[in-house]
Amino acid sequence: MEIPAVAALWFLPFVLPICFYVAFTDMREMKIKNHAVTALALVFVVVGLIVLPPWSGEWVGASIGPLQFSLPVYAWQLFHLVVVLFFGILLNAAGAMGAGDAKFCAAAAPFVWVGDFLLVMVILMVTTLAAFATHRLAKYSRLRQIAPNWESWDQGKKFPMGLALGASLGIYLILGAINGS
Repeated sequence: MEIPAVAALWFLPFVLPICFYVAFTDMREMKIKNHAVTALALVFVVVGLIVLPPWSGEWVGASIGPLQFSLPVYAWQLFHLVVVLFFGILLNAAGAMGAGDAKFCAAAAPFVWVGDFLLVMVILMVTTLAAFATHRLAKYSRLRQIAPNWESWDQGKKFPMGLALGASLGIYLILGAINGS
């Protein structure tokens, strides 16, 4: 994994509670709250300054078309937020993704290193399948009686993706803390 283990360890205690909250509120209300998304982005902005200080770290070069850039790792990671937000807005406009899901993905993007993108996609696919199966199993079992008023039970084909998105980010950071560079 390319994510530094030290960075994952620093981010983990702040990010995990937000991921749990996002999963819970999305199942309960079918909404990912803006304050949770803002908190997630602020965790990277603040903790990232400590873990990946732009003034003392190495600068990484890259090119976008004919343009060449050299930025600190911290700035590149923040750039992920902008790129994912742009594509999330497009997917939301096309009806392929909820607005809360798009905003959460954008806020989570700085935590993901480019070299780990395929791993994150695998984690997201497996987590989505597991979350969907677990949610549907609970929906049609006695487990539903624990939280009978959750909106996600009565949404037909809709599924609270915050459950899978939050779990995926948490799993990625846990694996990064264990196996990171």
